[in-house]
Amino acid sequence: MAAPVLWHIEVSHYNEKVRWALDYKGVPHRRRAPMPGVLHPVVALAKTRKPVFPILDIDGETIGDSTRIIAALERRYPEPPLYPADPGERARALELEEYFDEEVAPYLRRLLFWEMSRDRERSSEGLRVLGAPVPPGPLAGAAVGMVARRYGGKPEVMEKARAHGIAGFERVAAEVGPSGYLVGDAFSVADLTAASILYHLAEPPEFQYVIPEFPPSVYEFRDSLPPESLDWIRRMWREHRPASAEIAAA
Repeated sequence: MAAPVLWHIEVSHYNEKVRWALDYKGVPHRRRAPMPGVLHPVVALAKTRKPVFPILDIDGETIGDSTRIIAALERRYPEPPLYPADPGERARALELEEYFDEEVAPYLRRLLFWEMSRDRERSSEGLRVLGAPVPPGPLAGAAVGMVARRYGGKPEVMEKARAHGIAGFERVAAEVGPSGYLVGDAFSVADLTAASILYHLAEPPEFQYVIPEFPPSVYEFRDSLPPESLDWIRRMWREHRPASAEIAAA
């Protein structure tokens, strides 16, 4: 049976969420990362008719969306589990997964893309690494402008993005129980999702790829966040992020 193939963006929260699940379950897999900013949407559209990653090819099936991918992995590789056995805890874990996916991730991405687009020294390469459609070469400047227009600029838009980002970190601080986890007494999809969605600003040393240097404004934003949330994210990475299960290229 062929090994699963993960089509991904290296520095992206949804993509890290799936990589973490694959590695946590010890699933040997291959990774394909199309050229940043150029082939991303082309490859994704061809495979799923949607211009986004991650995408997992597994057992003859092509699955897009990180939540659907983790659900498929949980069915095929139930150990170690990411879904709590208790029905109430499982429902709570899935609720938190959806919250961080839908109410935090898009807004943090908007904030990071916008702030990066304003930094002339870092914008082209930094946005490309983050997965924005910015090609190398003479077209980069125009593409950066398109990213800036798409992801923000209006004060009320960016204020909303900041508010959702802050709320995500505050939610972590509020939800972590005596066990040190968001739900129950063990690591679950809730912890994995939160620690994946919020990792850019925590900068865990265990991250496999290179996080680009952000403009000073992003680090100023990080300084306004609850430090206990940043510490919790780093602890999740330190204690629960195993080494990659990627099959090395021949």
